Amino acid sequence: MKTYMPSAAAIERKWYVVDATDKTLGRLASEVAAVLRGKNKPIYTPNLDCGDYVIVINASKVKVSGKKLDQKVYHDHSDYVGGMKEETLRHRLENSPCEVIEGAVKGMLPKGPLGRQMYTKLHVYAGAEHNQAAQKPEVLEF
Repeated sequence: MKTYMPSAAAIERKWYVVDATDKTLGRLASEVAAVLRGKNKPIYTPNLDCGDYVIVINASKVKVSGKKLDQKVYHDHSDYVGGMKEETLRHRLENSPCEVIEGAVKGMLPKGPLGRQMYTKLHVYAGAEHNQAAQKPEVLEF
């Protein structure tokens, strides 16, 4: 009996919409990362990008538990002396909520060229409107 190994041309990709309203950030990110990798498919192959496209809407309405809104700090350095900038999760959710979900999902994808290719299939929007209506995405529930 031979093991079936799918080729890149044999992979069918679907489009999914996920509503982030009242979803916990980490749990949402891990489910989205699994769909982007293709782990929900029976033909999952670790060395191929066999995942689907995911659109996340209402990113500004995502929840976190505990005191993370004030205690979780994002660090950014400009590579100059004294160039460290810090920002809390509450501030980042107010100013750029898409970056919060994108960063959480990106951290759960593999590192390297394959992970970067998977990351390009993620589209995050702060509001309920998105630009991918022509792809006829299906609603994905977790």
